[in-house]
Formats: sequence, structure tokens, C-alpha cells
Amino acid sequence: MTKVSCLFSLILLSATTVALANQPPPVLEIGQPAPDFTLPGVDGKKHSLEDFAEAELLVVMFTCNHCPDARAAAPRMAELYERYAGKGVAFVAISGNDPKALRPDELGYGVYGDSFPEMKPFAEKNGWQFPYLYDGDTQKVISAYGGQATPHVFIFDEDRLLRYNGRIDDMKRRSGPLGESYVVDAIDALLAGEEVENKTTRAFGCSTKWSYKRDSVAKDQARWEAIEEKLALLDAEAAKSLAANTTDKLRIVNFWSTTCGPCVVEFPDLVETYRRFQNRPVELITVSLDPLEDKGKALKFLEKQHAALSPRTAKSVQEEGRTTNNYLFDGNPDHLAEAFDPDWGGAMPHTLIIAPGGELLWRHSGMVEPVELRSQVVKWLERKR
Repeated sequence: MTKVSCLFSLILLSATTVALANQPPPVLEIGQPAPDFTLPGVDGKKHSLEDFAEAELLVVMFTCNHCPDARAAAPRMAELYERYAGKGVAFVAISGNDPKALRPDELGYGVYGDSFPEMKPFAEKNGWQFPYLYDGDTQKVISAYGGQATPHVFIFDEDRLLRYNGRIDDMKRRSGPLGESYVVDAIDALLAGEEVENKTTRAFGCSTKWSYKRDSVAKDQARWEAIEEKLALLDAEAAKSLAANTTDKLRIVNFWSTTCGPCVVEFPDLVETYRRFQNRPVELITVSLDPLEDKGKALKFLEKQHAALSPRTAKSVQEEGRTTNNYLFDGNPDHLAEAFDPDWGGAMPHTLIIAPGGELLWRHSGMVEPVELRSQVVKWLERKR
């Protein structure tokens, strides 16, 4: 075993031990060799460190799908790749987050979570032409590098010794093209055979979601499941009030029934979407069209789905003089349609997105596609910002 191999083995063992001890591993130091890896990519292939052996420089970018800082930096990562295409610089992105170590409310700034299947559409949306690899199951690679946040960039020279680590630039979570960039400065210096002036900067972004944070997720789930679900009756006048949406919140309104198969199948996605955006000005209002005598059955279904009112939403709901966001409509269904969406033909499920002031932004009859629903929500949130 070579000295470099021995050193890498020690780095990997030390980093993994620290990560298991419920604290982030140390960041790879300047001058240390690039830890090896073999990881699956969104292109269906496995990629290893040796795959980039012919490149003069290697840029390893730890990032993810959900973090607003990583999302804002994603187009600039694509721009970096395009700027140095054909100049001997290889780029690879790695997601080291454990998707099971993320609470739902941490996912409220984007469309995608950090699971491996969600990485491919994220990469395609951002036009990435470089490999995007997954390390979330074991986190061995991100532990060896010491990726602290998303994004966190490591640049290695032709001998694969670390010459820069830190952030891309000072834009934080702002979108926009590349301007002054620590990564650009480092790459240009190395290509010119010069020393990198700023060898390290603080990585700025969402913290790496280490597997030890699963305990926090489990506790959050237990707290959520302990919230009491409530179901109130809704008449035509109250329906008009909800549709008018005099609040500052975006309302996702779903019409459903316990006897509607597609309604039952899509309901968990609606609850998850609400939980994702519970820290934002977004709420989910469900309206059951079950018969009045089946109110108990409808409530039991809501309890099974944990369709609770988030404590973060409860205060604003109380200020409106309401007790819940779950309703059973008692009256002529024509009056319900006239209040919310006159173009609704009555088929369930039916989902609406209503902006503050009552503007109907989006409607969908049939089962919703979760990514499309979240895309509509994010579109409004980003426009509002």
C-alpha cells in the first residue's frame, strides 16, 4: 500500500468515526490528496476518482436538491462547467445528504427532496452536463472530504492534492450569473501555474444532513402524529369566505371523499406538501364531500393520514375565527363549486391554488402530480419574494 493510500485510509476512517459520533467530520486540509470514491450517478453509471485522471484539475462540488443556497448556485455550477469546457478542468457534483435525515419543513424552499431518484430531474432542470453522484446512503465520501454545507467546493491539482476549498462566491442564496468568484480565481491561478491566493473560505449554505440527524426527524414525526385532527362543517357562506382568501397565505384547496379511490391515493402527497411548506405562508384546506352521516368516517381517515394543522399555521387560523383546515361540506355541491371554482365539473379529486385576494392561480382535476403541485407553490413564493 502506498503512502497516499495509507493516508486516504486514515482520513476515511477518522472522518467516518467522527460522523458517527454525532458531529461533522473535519474538512480536508490544503495539500491533502483527494479521497477516492465510486458512486452511482444520475446517468445510470458509476463514477470513480480515476475516471477524471486525464483532467489537469478536478473540481468536486458537494451540493443537494433542497437547499435554497444550493438551488441558487446550481445555474452558476453549470456556468463554471461551460466556462472551462475543453480547458482540462473536470467537474463532478456529489449529494452527500441522507434524505432520511431531513424534516419535511426543511424541504419548503424547492420542488425536490434529496433522494437519489429526485437528483436526475434536478440536474436536468439546471442543465448540468457533468456527473451528479449520490453518497447519501453511507456518507463515506462526504465524510472523507468533510463537506460542511451545500454547496461546498474542493479543487484539486494535477497530482490530486487539494488547493482550494470553500464557497463559490459571495452571492449566498441569490440567483444570477457568475461574477467575482473564489472558485474562478482558484482555477485560473492553477491553470496558470500560480499559487491560489485564497486557499480556503467558509462554505456557506444549509448544513450537511448527516445520518445522525435521523433522531431529530423521528422526534418531529412523533410530535406531528400527536396533534389532534379536527373536522368542521362548511356551509356555502363559509366556503365563499375561504375562497375569497383575505389572508396573506397561499391556499391549496382539495376536494375529496373517502369513497374516491384517487382521492385516497393522493392524500398523503397533499399532507406531505403542506408539511414541507408549513414554515412559509402556505396552507392546505381539505373539503370532504362525504355525506353528513359519514363525518366520523371522514375524521377517522384524516386521523390516519395525520392531516393535522401545523402549530405554525394554527395561530393565523385562530385569528380568522376558525379551528381547523379540514372541512365536510354540508349543502348543495353547486354552491360549493360556485364559491371556489365555477368551472369545476364536480369530479373528484379536484385541487385548487388560491392566492391572497382570491385569485385562482391553478386548478387540477384528478390526482395531482406532487412535483407539479410544489412547482406551482414555489413559483408563487419566489414571485412574492
